[in-house]
Amino acid sequence: MTAPQDRRVLLAFFAVVILGGTNLVLVVDVNRHLHPLWGAALRFLGAGLLSCLDVLVLRQPLPRGRALGVSVIYGVFGFALSFGLFFWGTRHVPAGIASVIMGTVPLLTLVLAAVQGLERFRWRGLVGALLAIAGIAVISAREPSGSLPVLSVLAVVGAATAAAQAAITIRRIPGAQPLPVNAVGMAVGATLLLIGAVVTGESLKAPSTVGVTIALLVMIVTSPLLFALYVLVVQRWSASAAAYQLVLFPLVSIPLSALLLDESVSPAILIGAPLVLLGVWVGALAQDRRLR
Repeated sequence: MTAPQDRRVLLAFFAVVILGGTNLVLVVDVNRHLHPLWGAALRFLGAGLLSCLDVLVLRQPLPRGRALGVSVIYGVFGFALSFGLFFWGTRHVPAGIASVIMGTVPLLTLVLAAVQGLERFRWRGLVGALLAIAGIAVISAREPSGSLPVLSVLAVVGAATAAAQAAITIRRIPGAQPLPVNAVGMAVGATLLLIGAVVTGESLKAPSTVGVTIALLVMIVTSPLLFALYVLVVQRWSASAAAYQLVLFPLVSIPLSALLLDESVSPAILIGAPLVLLGVWVGALAQDRRLR
C-alpha cells in the first residue's frame, strides 16, 4: 500500500467516526419514539434501497458466488445481530455500561481474528484495546442504580461480538466493492430486523413527529456512505485495527448529544478522552496496518 492510498484510508477512518458518532445521537432520538427493532429495520430498509440505487447508477456488479455468501453473512452479523441485540439490550442497560461493553469490540476482534487464523495476536493490540476500554469506562462512569438484567447485558455483549465478527467476515472478501456488499448486507439485515419486530410484537407505526422523521431520514441518507467507508477501511487495514472506529464514536456523540438533546457532559471526558485516543493510537494508528 502506498502512502497516498494510506492517507485516503485514514481520512475514511475518521469520516466513519464522525458519521457514526452523529448517527448514534440520532438513533437515541429515534428510539425514544419508535420500538428499537422496527426503527432499525426502517433505517436499513431505506439505506439498503439507496445503496441498491447507487449500485445501479454507478453500474457496479452485485456480489456473486462466494462474495455473495459472505455478504449475506456480513448482513446477519453486521446489521441484524449487532444492531438488533444492541437496541434490544440497551432498553434496560444504562448507556454508560453499554458503552464500556461496546468498547471491547477491538479486543474481541483481535481475539476472534487470531482464533480464526485471520491475524496474528499482537500485544500492542491488546494494550491499545485495554487503554480504550479504560477511557470509555472513565467517561461513562455513573453511580450504580439497582441490579442489571442478565439477559439485557448478554444481549449487549452479543452485539459487541457480532460487530467484531462482522469486520472479520468482510476481510474474507478483500477485493469486493463496498457499495454492493452493503446493499446485500443491509437487505438481509433489514429483513431479519423486520421479522424480529413482528415476532416480538413491536408496534409498526410511522414516526409521529417531524423531528423524528428528519432524524430517521438523515440516518437513511448517510448510512450508505457510512458503511461503504467502514467496509473500505476494514478491507485496507486489519479487522482489529479498523474496529477502533467504534471506540471513537462516543467522543463525537457525547458533545453532540449535549448540543442537540440537551444532555449533560461529565468533566470525566477530559480524562477519559485522552485515554481513548491513546488506545486508538497504540492499537491501530501507530502499528503497520498495511496488508501483505
